[in-house]
Amino acid sequence: MKLLSCIGMLLLATAAQANTLAKMAETASVTLGVREASGALSYMIGDGRYGGFHVELCQRVLADIQKARGWPKLEIKYQPLTSQNRFTLLRNGAVDIDCGSTTHNKAREKEAAFALTTYVEEVRMAVRADSGIQSIAQLAGRKVVTTVGTTSVQLMRRHERAAGVGFKEVFGKDHAESFELLESGRAAAFVMDVQVLAGLITKTANPAAFRIVGEVLAVAPIAIMFRRDDAPFKQAVDDSLREMMKSGEVARIYDKWFVQPIPPAGTRMGLPASAATKAAWAQPNDKAAD
Repeated sequence: MKLLSCIGMLLLATAAQANTLAKMAETASVTLGVREASGALSYMIGDGRYGGFHVELCQRVLADIQKARGWPKLEIKYQPLTSQNRFTLLRNGAVDIDCGSTTHNKAREKEAAFALTTYVEEVRMAVRADSGIQSIAQLAGRKVVTTVGTTSVQLMRRHERAAGVGFKEVFGKDHAESFELLESGRAAAFVMDVQVLAGLITKTANPAAFRIVGEVLAVAPIAIMFRRDDAPFKQAVDDSLREMMKSGEVARIYDKWFVQPIPPAGTRMGLPASAATKAAWAQPNDKAAD
């Protein structure tokens, strides 16, 4: 009987987690997953504060949900995530909505659900400007770094230009450590989303010492992520995003983080929205990459 009781409690807890709106109403709080160094999508500003395009979009979405339901209070808590633990913390209820830099692909739909696409990313590589590297073919015999839990090196290996190019993979535990391996010369190239690379470069003492080069390895939809099998929450998130896309607010928020100076140092990413990103706003969709 005790075992059956424990199983019943576990099932009830799982069901409660899958109903995010009910959980928010009951606790008057929501936990937002953020990244410490995911370019202008999601990053740590300092003093426990987080910002970025996806962070602000989530904040706006949650404010819309609170207003629509007439909740007097909704506390937003912030939980740093990594590429390795994001799915686990989402599934176990430690995080309710992931506002980082996750690629929406079909394989990941087995792990989580995704909102409408809000950013379309290109994957390329960053190198030191004095390295002379311009293409994948020049990486033969060299070390290439990417971040644990991401798909970037696999994308490179599948690229037609990588045929016969023997490079060695090394891994950083997060984007900051991966960039440190490049910066220190322990890796010749860092393969990652362009906006992540651009954000890390702007934070260095000498941004001109690095370049983003090489073939486009992939174009991928990036989306806000939450638990599977929670249709009411997805509907609420998508409705808010769709309205912001229609009004032009999404474009304004994008420019705030990707074009204008951003905290803490007032640096500029200098990445206007791409044609693919604008198309995703013009025709909202939640299509997954293969």
